[in-house]
Order: sequence, then structure tokens, then C-alpha cells
Amino acid sequence: MFALGLAAALVASALFNVGIALQGIEARSAPKKLGLRVGLLTRLFRRKRWVLGWVLGVVGIAPQVLAFADAPFVVVQTALASGLLILLVIGSRLFGEHVGWVEIVGVSAIIGGVALVAWGAPPHVEAHRTGIAVIAVAAGLTTAGFFPFVVRGTFLDTGMGAIVASGAGFAASNVATKLLADDIGSGHYFNAIAWAIVGLISGIAATITGMTAFQRRRATTVVPVSTAVQTFLPILLEPFFLREHWASADFDGAPIGLGLLIALVGTIVVSRTRAVSELSEATQS
Repeated sequence: MFALGLAAALVASALFNVGIALQGIEARSAPKKLGLRVGLLTRLFRRKRWVLGWVLGVVGIAPQVLAFADAPFVVVQTALASGLLILLVIGSRLFGEHVGWVEIVGVSAIIGGVALVAWGAPPHVEAHRTGIAVIAVAAGLTTAGFFPFVVRGTFLDTGMGAIVASGAGFAASNVATKLLADDIGSGHYFNAIAWAIVGLISGIAATITGMTAFQRRRATTVVPVSTAVQTFLPILLEPFFLREHWASADFDGAPIGLGLLIALVGTIVVSRTRAVSELSEATQS
């Protein structure tokens, strides 16, 4: 079941990353005055390519739920960064970019990091902490995701703020999806529905702030920062909403920590490469 969960996470990551690339391309052609407004989504839903990206993201939720149900949270979250490798391949072929040693190092880091985390992770025996702790983590991430809407039009309304908020919103959606998967497995269907609603709301907000970020900043900044926040921030917060039996982890969890660091570096390197950034910025040329 562990292998099935890891495979499902890889499939979900591929769908999410290809989808966000298609959405980012269309977001750059939308009027900037629609930033942080629902009207931005209304306009983008008229674009077939953007809708295709959205559909891929929605479809990706199913394997993500399966992954969280069958593999440890830390493994699934780290594996979600692997989809960047597909963007690198597509971007390189589409724009004729040469894959050099920097890209090879980044790819190797992501693959090696995911492998280390998967190898060193303890058995999938996670348990939720108290309801207050779980709600506090989800609420904190969701609130951070909505921050740009609160400060819209003020000096705090910045491109970087939109990027971080988008990452936090998708992080909240990931946490909600994990809790949803666990509640379905334990038969707590009312709680699962509640987490589905949280994931939907935070995901919509994250999509709006993410598309706004593509309008305000270069993709070479948007992609690595947003990806790093939504992938690795939930892992840092995991001890606050999940109980893991780390005593059973190999070498006291050292491979997990090292794998996370290596995967983070690889994620930043790959997402900043020209092939990936040009794929997201195609409409600028």
C-alpha cells in the first residue's frame, strides 16, 4: 500500500504541475486590473487552455487523496515536487532549451530527496492531534491564503505577498485533503465533508492569488516560492496536527531530514530553470 500511495502522489503531482503551467500561461494575458478579484476566474474560465489546466488539477485530487490514505504525509508532500520534472522536459522540448548540469543536479536532488524520505519514513500509522490543534493549523494556513484580499489596494498588497499567500492557500488545501482522506478511512464522513469544503475554499483563493502573482512577478520567482511554500510548509507544521511514530523511523529520522533538504534545493533549482520559467511565461514573447 505504501508503494501505491507513493505512485498516486507522483501521478497527482504530474497533473497539478501541468495544470498550473497551462493556467499560468493564460493568466498573463488577463488584464491586471482583475487581480485578486473573482472576475479574474470568470474571465479565465472562458479560455479553453486554462479550463484544461483546471480540469487536470481537479482530476489530480483523486490520486492525492489515495496517496494520503496509503502513504505517510511527509512522503506524499515531498513527492508532490516531482511534477516539476515533467515541466522541465516539456519546457526543454517546447523551447529547444539545452538541459545542462544545473538542471541535472536539480533533477537528481528531487529524485534523491524523495527516495531518501520514502526510505526513511516510519510506517503509515499517523493519528490526528486534538481537534483544536488540527483546526488551528488549517485555519492559520487558510487565513494566510486570504491575507492579500484583506490588504488589497494598500501598501501591503504586493506581488510577493500574493505568491506566498498562494502557496499557503494550496498548503491549506493539501492539509485539508490529508485530513479528508483520514476521515474517510475512519468512517467520519461528516468531518470529511467539512474538510472538503475547507480544501475547496482555500484552493479557490489560492488559484486567484496565484494567477494574480503571475501577473505581477516573473514566473522564475512565482513558481519556486509558491511550490516551496505549498510543499514544505505543511511538513514543518505536521507535528502540530499529526502524531507520527518517529521512534520507528530509520536512523532516528536523519534520512527524512536530509531528504527534505535535498528535495527543497532541487525544487528551487528546477523551478528556476529557463525551460520551466519559459513554459510559464510563454505569452510574454
